[in-house]
Amino acid sequence: MASDPYQVLGVQRTASADEIRKAFRKLAKANHPDTNPNNKAAEERFKQVSGAFDIIGDVEKRKKFDAGALDADGRETFGGGFGGGQGGPWGPPPGGGFGAGAGRGQSFEGVDLNDILGEMFGGRGRGGGAGGGFGGFSQRGADVRARMDIDLEDAIRGAKRRIAFSDGRTIDVTIPKGAQEGQTLRLKGQGSPGRSGPGDAFIELNIAPHPIFRREGTVLVMDVPVTAYDAVLGGRAEAPTPDGPVTLTIPKGANTGTRLRLKGRGLSDAKGVRGDLFARLVVTLPDKPDAALEAFAEAWKRERPYSPKRQR
Repeated sequence: MASDPYQVLGVQRTASADEIRKAFRKLAKANHPDTNPNNKAAEERFKQVSGAFDIIGDVEKRKKFDAGALDADGRETFGGGFGGGQGGPWGPPPGGGFGAGAGRGQSFEGVDLNDILGEMFGGRGRGGGAGGGFGGFSQRGADVRARMDIDLEDAIRGAKRRIAFSDGRTIDVTIPKGAQEGQTLRLKGQGSPGRSGPGDAFIELNIAPHPIFRREGTVLVMDVPVTAYDAVLGGRAEAPTPDGPVTLTIPKGANTGTRLRLKGRGLSDAKGVRGDLFARLVVTLPDKPDAALEAFAEAWKRERPYSPKRQR
């Protein structure tokens, strides 16, 4: 014969709804399989506690049980319930065992049974933990996490990329415009399957190193080679940007290390505001020796010697 659910939870038959709920929370937490791995006694106790709450933690079932229309196993009775001596040895709640009876999200004065466990065990009552938790409380599939390397241009302009998981599944990921380093994208329903639906997939974005642009927060820096004569006389030079090539105006007397600012051509911050791109000029000589240039340099060295400024 099943135990009296009031006795299982350790409450009086006159206990309030809140008292029953608190008693269940305390006992469920103490005996939950997640906190008692490989403990058969605690597992059995947890089943009893959950079965008892399935009856007196539900307003309508409690009324039926108190009236003798429902026995301690949760079965309809004819002519008496627990008080009438009905029932047999302890068994699972009706509807397919502990997992089916206690995990259906039974309501007690607006309280969802899954919510109670989720609150107590950090969301594992809803199947958020690895393996989905225990019994009927693990209905939702587990979340999965992955890291995705993206190009700098994809972070700025947005893109669609495909990622593969260890279970063989592939998912198309939409990278939003203005994505940031370390940003995590949540893909609902793309996690591991579960009885009441799959979990979610969380994709952390990593902006891969770029061959041209160096990142300094939201600021980008690139080196732009310029000829010696443009550095001396001033001129123009074409330079790449994440948004396409631009023409730079080289000021007279430019040195290696001189930075030209291109406003709003960098990466986005958390508010979507883009940083700047700086073109660092690098004065470059011809690849092959030039006799005329060498003669000019010799004359200049004799007639107009100077000490180069220390570049930072």
